[in-house]
Amino acid sequence: MKKRGYVLITGASSGIGRQFAIEYSKRDYIPILVARREERLKKLKRKLWGKSHIIVADITREEDVDRIFNIIEDIPIEIFINNAGFGLAGDYEDTALDREKSMIDLNITAFHVMFKRMLLKMEAQGRGTILNVASSAGLFPGGPYMATYYATKSYVSSLTSGVSEELRQKHSNVYVAALCPGPVDTEFNKVAGVTFALDGMTAFKCVRWALLEMKLRRTIIIPGFAMKLAAFGIRLIPRRLMLFIVSGQQKKKLG
Repeated sequence: MKKRGYVLITGASSGIGRQFAIEYSKRDYIPILVARREERLKKLKRKLWGKSHIIVADITREEDVDRIFNIIEDIPIEIFINNAGFGLAGDYEDTALDREKSMIDLNITAFHVMFKRMLLKMEAQGRGTILNVASSAGLFPGGPYMATYYATKSYVSSLTSGVSEELRQKHSNVYVAALCPGPVDTEFNKVAGVTFALDGMTAFKCVRWALLEMKLRRTIIIPGFAMKLAAFGIRLIPRRLMLFIVSGQQKKKLG
């Protein structure tokens, strides 16, 4: 069977990125898996159907990003899953500045660089799909006790929406979208130091939902009917009340 093309996934070693690799492999794409943890990438590669490639890289390092784009220079990337990121919870006065800076470097700066460079590549090749993995956090006015994380994901959803409209107005063949899930049962919880106050969906369900809505060319993809309803409710509830509600949920996560 002829392969459909290449899909490049950052943060592919776990969680949502890993599940995207599995799903696209089943659909006869050739995954290019990017992450820092080589052993995990090798383990995932053995699990996938058919051909796949590994690039061990830290996308917060300029030289690693250059190396990625040198490797794929002559490869037409059909789909890019811009997934790498992590969270951090706690009172803003107490969270470690170095950890916050690392999160900003990955969730904003590295995300932005990868998004821009892949968009330029896809425009040059005349087609492509980019899915930026944000969070439902990026749709809220703020997130007390996860303030920096919410701000980084707001950046992702806002930038994606703006670029999507630019591409639409010039009739581009490149489609971009932001995935904004609520709680998902991944390693995110452990890294962020939280326990979700609400039940999380599986990475499998999140990715399957995303793939369906990508076919419909949605710009903001919110998996799950409950989160869709919450996102709609944001527009109706006064900002100060919404921040109070969100802070209550975040405090529950901290235990």
